[in-house]
Order: sequence, then structure tokens, then C-alpha cells
Amino acid sequence: MIVGLEPEGGPVLVEVEYFIELERAHEFTKAMDDVRRERLRDGAMRWGLFTDSANPNRFVETFLLESWVEHMRQHERVTKSDRMAEELARAFHIGAGTPKIVHLIHAKY
Repeated sequence: MIVGLEPEGGPVLVEVEYFIELERAHEFTKAMDDVRRERLRDGAMRWGLFTDSANPNRFVETFLLESWVEHMRQHERVTKSDRMAEELARAFHIGAGTPKIVHLIHAKY
């Protein structure tokens, strides 16, 4: 857990950055449909997949959860089928290493 993070803090926006060969973009977006269903079933309030207008190889998946603890529960709900769908989507990634994941917590002000 992140120091100072309240378990019920949120909402939480998760971003997953993929780099995909343009020739395979259609296949990738089809594969991401299973990931979308999984995220929404497991607690995401919203889900989206975006392309970067300055870099068409860059795709960013976003999903919004009610709280940090809800995001942790989402990890516990992953089934074998879910894991396979995520692995299929990750297999399209041509960037160095695994897709970059960023967790953003709603700022209190």
C-alpha cells in the first residue's frame, strides 16, 4: 500500500499504456473488448481505450473505480479466463517491458 493512502480514498483512475503495431491495431482493440467486460464486471464505473493523436502506436486504457480498496478487490476477482484475456492484450504490446500502469487517486482540496 502507498504511504498515506486511505483504503477508501478515491475515486481511482487506472491508466495502462500500450504500444501497438499499426497493422495489428484492429486485432488489439478486439482483444481489449474482453478486458473491458472484465473491468466493468469487476467494479469499474467507466472504461475507455484511447489512441494518441501525436503517436498512433500508443494506446491508453483507462478505467475508473470507486476507491483504492475496490481496486485491490478487483485484483482478487481475476479468473483464469480474465488472466488469459489480459495476457492476449499484453501480447500485442511492442514497447520495452510490460505496459506501463499508472494509478491516479482523486486529489483532495
